[in-house]
Amino acid sequence: MDTALSFGASGQTVLVTGATGFVGRRLVAALLADGQHVIALTRHTARARRLLGDAVRCIGSMAALPLGERVDVIVNLAGARILGPRWTPARKAVLRASRVGLTGQVVQWIAGAASKPRLLLSASAIGYYGVQRQDEPAVLTEASPPQPVFMSQLCQEWEAAAGRAAQYGVQVACTRFGLVLGHGGALPPMLLPVRLGVGGRMGSGRQSLSWVHIDDLVAALAWLARRSTELPVQGAWNVTAPQCTTQQAFVRTAARLLHRPALLPTPGWPVRLLLGEQADLLLEGQRVVPRRLQDDGFAFRYPDLAEALGALL
Repeated sequence: MDTALSFGASGQTVLVTGATGFVGRRLVAALLADGQHVIALTRHTARARRLLGDAVRCIGSMAALPLGERVDVIVNLAGARILGPRWTPARKAVLRASRVGLTGQVVQWIAGAASKPRLLLSASAIGYYGVQRQDEPAVLTEASPPQPVFMSQLCQEWEAAAGRAAQYGVQVACTRFGLVLGHGGALPPMLLPVRLGVGGRMGSGRQSLSWVHIDDLVAALAWLARRSTELPVQGAWNVTAPQCTTQQAFVRTAARLLHRPALLPTPGWPVRLLLGEQADLLLEGQRVVPRRLQDDGFAFRYPDLAEALGALL
């Protein structure tokens, strides 16, 4: 990031789960630059120290954090990668444990803590809304309902687990991330076919794609943390750019910026054959808008897709 972010008064203690992930590393760097104390919950403490630096205290479990220690804010980003192996019952159990199970451990620590955190910022995803019919003009806001499909049910359970912290006087804000664009995560593999000149639409290409630049995502987390000292921030927050696009428009924009063709489509059927239920992540979409962030005055640095991609290429 070019400019430092403010998470509120300096010297706060912030516990971050998933700190070694794509978003987590950027968040930790921003917290340290703002003068905050960071504790990282991680399964691999030695690796985390190498990645995050000596300024970050790394713990291997919530049990390693004394109940008498003061933590001001918890940012819960942990979760196994959603796009990968087929969603077999065993894989679904792993995805649930890494999100719902770990969030439960965090809330259990909060229950016993002598001094409760002010805020729990818990990650979620726009998968909460299930899938939306292609060419559907209606937008999805934080008030839109979930659906009876796995990715929606997973997000519902994840948010419900985090929401239990509210009974201890903690503000709980569930941040529903769109596709995060940055030097990591999903973007590099998405751009690889375009860079090689074999990019094109996937399926119909008309599926909605709701995205956010990583700088805006981290800035939104900072904005919520800062705001929570004065105004309530509990509930769901869509963290997506104001301008949704389509999968085909995304590929065409990337191809134009990279000066490459984008003429080779990928049919939907082999994707479904390979990925099964998980194919909905690629072949279906959601037209999501960040209604609460917009209504409450958050300013996006990258509201436009071409500008966002241009800053990353």
